[in-house]
Amino acid sequence: MTTTVTPSTTDAAAPPPTTGTAPVTLTRRPGRWIDGWNPEDTAFWATEGRAIARRNLGWSIFAEFLGFIIWQLWSIVVVMLPDAGFALTSSESFWLISLPSLVGATLRFPYTFMVAIFGGRNWTIVSAALLLIPAVLLGVVVSNPETPFGVLLLVAALGGVGGGNFASSMANITYFFPQKEKGWALGLNAAGGNLGTSVAQFAVPIVVTLGAAATMNISLAGWMWIPLILVAMWGAWRYMDNLSSAKADFAGSAAALREPHLWLMALLYIGTFGSFIGFASVFPKLIADQFPAFSTLQVGQTAVSLAFLGALIGSLARPYGGKLADRFGGAIVTVGAFAVMALGALGLIWTLPLQSFWVFLGCFLVLFAATGMGNGSTYRMIPSIFAARALARGIEPGSADAVKMQRKAAAALGIISAIGAYGGFLIPQVLNASQLATGGYTAAFYGFVAGYAALLLVTVLVYVIPRASLAKQRI
Repeated sequence: MTTTVTPSTTDAAAPPPTTGTAPVTLTRRPGRWIDGWNPEDTAFWATEGRAIARRNLGWSIFAEFLGFIIWQLWSIVVVMLPDAGFALTSSESFWLISLPSLVGATLRFPYTFMVAIFGGRNWTIVSAALLLIPAVLLGVVVSNPETPFGVLLLVAALGGVGGGNFASSMANITYFFPQKEKGWALGLNAAGGNLGTSVAQFAVPIVVTLGAAATMNISLAGWMWIPLILVAMWGAWRYMDNLSSAKADFAGSAAALREPHLWLMALLYIGTFGSFIGFASVFPKLIADQFPAFSTLQVGQTAVSLAFLGALIGSLARPYGGKLADRFGGAIVTVGAFAVMALGALGLIWTLPLQSFWVFLGCFLVLFAATGMGNGSTYRMIPSIFAARALARGIEPGSADAVKMQRKAAAALGIISAIGAYGGFLIPQVLNASQLATGGYTAAFYGFVAGYAALLLVTVLVYVIPRASLAKQRI
């Protein structure tokens, strides 16, 4: 008989709460610094803490949402460049799509610690301001079809700063909420950010054609976000706070890196989140390549891609993956997600000869829904695994060793989220290699099917079947 480990936090990435009973006395300092923050004090949380935390959450979501937009902006801009006079090879287009994901994933590592170094409010202002650089430069370079490919690639790479925002935003918000509400708050934060991809892919084709007589004004793809970025900077400056209790946990991160389960879960997260962000970034190009006559809806004289539906479905599915994991166990839900992802990829292979855009779109939306569910379930598994590891080692709750294990779990969440984002680079590059080698994408999708089947098997063998190293718990 097995039981499900249910730790006190789902997506937490902060040190364990203080347990003192003394009433909370906040001290406010210039620069909107707050000392003495303790959301675990129920009286303080009900009277003052919740309102402050929710205000910070709202502006954090908005800033992270814009970060995702800038991060994935080139995914839709690339398919519009030929109509703007640019002559790019398919391989060059794939590099413009995938390089921002590579940079963004790498930046998630240092961004995780920036909140503790500079303060959550301060870093939100800075990280939002950094988005102005790739937005402005995009508006400049795409206005001239003679712009060298190397310059385009550099500007696309700078868009990676938006990908780093996820890590710092999640790290900041976790300090504001009590353990019982961290999962809810971080889930909203993550979902709000993920939606930025869908909004970019939906809004850009519409805006760049407004008022266009003969050609699109593609430079608006960058300029259109600048007012919103300035609003995010102002909102963070005016309404957000810095918490002196937010401390960097370098020791916890170092300890987490020595945990074998961190690397296994990072592999699973590449399969789920990496597939989501990778397919979301490349979906507009796949539609344009496979169905140039059926992939668009005409608005003015420019096409509006339906690709935004993929990122939208995947983003909305993520919270449900977490909810199902709470009820049935994260490993079971992850197994189901990988199974559906494999079937979705097989469905694409089998139906491509039909040359039906709507069947193609349907198969991809199933695939996106499964990646979203898997995002939620795999992220939910991480604290359960570390709780089970503590139980297997006989660590007493509340002990010093228990605190160390919680710190490792919190650090693992940030590290795994960063590693998983590398899928945004791998997926487009696998598709690129397939096209260069075979002239099509079928080989790549067979590879994805094999990869999902392998990850499903790993999940079953390590996390579904009871193991002594996990105290025979169902994860």
